[in-house]
Amino acid sequence: MCGIAGWIDWQQNVVAHQRDLENMAAPMTCRGPDGSGSWVTPRAGLAHRRLIVIDPEGGMQPMSKREHGHVYTIVYNGELYNFQELRQQLTALGHTFRSRSDTEVLLTAYMAWGEGALERLNGIYAFAIWDSDRQTLFLARDRLGVKPLFYAQTPSGLVFASEIKGILAHPAIRPEVDRTGLAEIFTLGPARTPGHAIFRQIRELRPGEYAIYRPSGLTVRPYWHLESHPHPDSVEKTAETIEALLWDAVEKQLVADVPVVTLLSGGLDSSLVTAMAQKAFREQQKDALGTFSIQFKDMARYFRDNGFQTNLDDPWVTRVAEFLETTHQRVELDTPELDEYLIPALLARDVPGHADVDTSLLVFAQHIKERATVGLSGEAADEIFGGYPWFHRADALAAHTFPWSLRLRDRIRVLAPELIDYLKPEQYVQDRYDEALAEVPHLAGESPESARIREIAYLSITRFLPTLLERKDRMTMAASLEVRVPYCDHRLVEYVWNIPWEMKNYGGHPKGILRLAAERWLPSDVVYRRKSPYPSTVNPSYFYRMADRLQAILEDTHSPLRPLVNQTVLRNMIAAGPDAAQIPWFGQLMGNAQLFAFLIQTDAWLRHYHVTFV
Repeated sequence: MCGIAGWIDWQQNVVAHQRDLENMAAPMTCRGPDGSGSWVTPRAGLAHRRLIVIDPEGGMQPMSKREHGHVYTIVYNGELYNFQELRQQLTALGHTFRSRSDTEVLLTAYMAWGEGALERLNGIYAFAIWDSDRQTLFLARDRLGVKPLFYAQTPSGLVFASEIKGILAHPAIRPEVDRTGLAEIFTLGPARTPGHAIFRQIRELRPGEYAIYRPSGLTVRPYWHLESHPHPDSVEKTAETIEALLWDAVEKQLVADVPVVTLLSGGLDSSLVTAMAQKAFREQQKDALGTFSIQFKDMARYFRDNGFQTNLDDPWVTRVAEFLETTHQRVELDTPELDEYLIPALLARDVPGHADVDTSLLVFAQHIKERATVGLSGEAADEIFGGYPWFHRADALAAHTFPWSLRLRDRIRVLAPELIDYLKPEQYVQDRYDEALAEVPHLAGESPESARIREIAYLSITRFLPTLLERKDRMTMAASLEVRVPYCDHRLVEYVWNIPWEMKNYGGHPKGILRLAAERWLPSDVVYRRKSPYPSTVNPSYFYRMADRLQAILEDTHSPLRPLVNQTVLRNMIAAGPDAAQIPWFGQLMGNAQLFAFLIQTDAWLRHYHVTFV
């Protein structure tokens, strides 16, 4: 996995500003600690930071290739899981290769098929290709948005990068945030609107989109979206197809020239991926698969069933690791580490995020990186199979808002009254919700109940999942660890999208059809374990540490956060202690301590990025 950056300019000579281009790539060194490169012409410059996963010698970037008088140059972040098949197809068409890297396959695929190459790709990717002869830049992002890509137009050109910090390093871009950016942060939280990047000048290329930039201007188009069709398969056939698709995805995603492990929580999703990965390892006669889990100190002492996180992970991790005979390592975190890495997690994401859920993943990834460079994870199963509580709760199904925004009024109490008047949070969220619903591809003849479940699924896949994928990418890449997500294989997502709800919920169990597919891979008690989300610390020491830090901010007359929050409400929450009623800041995953951490990050963000409001 890598970091990419680029600058196209129709007036300035990019060669004369190569240092500015390299400065755009420099903040992303953690994404590519194994090498760097840049390529410049008067009109275009591309820069790259490399994390070696495949073909150490042949995959250096930027990479150029000539065909029929045209020179094409690529920078690329990601992995193509079907690059061997594409290479065979391209070889049959007469193309030759000088490396065994997927980078050259991707570049050659574009040379052969143009934008039509995108429909042939299976992988996670964000890439840019410059056609020197046509003076055209082509940008694309994978279908689910596993890999990030941001861009901004300048007075005479365009810049892009894997992360926001890369674009902010360009001298023409200012860290300005307008009303929309503030609303995205304070009303939607981390589950922001696709395409928005908080900063006024910067846009995010949405999942499944490509862009073409020419002297005549910028064109952005989707090349993939969910389509609704009747589902003809029986329950048995459906479970078999899911199993086959997931097995193929896992097998493809294990390909690497570096050590590969899995992230194991003991839940259904990660356990099934781990079981398949271990089987593949055995078939390839490799050593036992390495697995990693995370836990918090004194979790058993302070844990309480909150209806969402219903039981502890650790006993289930032990159960699965022993059953599959993996080489397992636990990583235990405590409040001091969560405190220490709160701001580094912010700097990895570039905007305020998930507080200790981000921080713990960053530290976890650093521990994994000591042993491996690639990990497989279970993200996306809950979104595509309907595992979250909001798929099953009457209040969420009946609400005319995002299911993770049911307590928006509680959350915005911590904002200053003037900011609430300015942002109009409830109206802003309603507008974004209405926009999202307008995109849903409904199925003709579907019952109102099934149509509503389809809407919730669409919101989960296109609005909730992206923030989890963003978190996974930024926190793991900050540790130079590449994490792959088999459930995001677009073939699996497309197939599961059209499975009727009563079949997805087979046997009356959330994700029942996935459980049926998992029965021959895992013990029954693991298969039918109730969902438990990624853990968040419940140790009171974390509350008190975050409360102390927030209290100091509220007392700092120079704090840029103070004018944005209701200080009285926050001081009362601090005084009430860790056992007071909780305000979930993001869906049902975060309470008062996490809210405090979010605000601490926001204060640091305003200072570190020198944010100005416009």
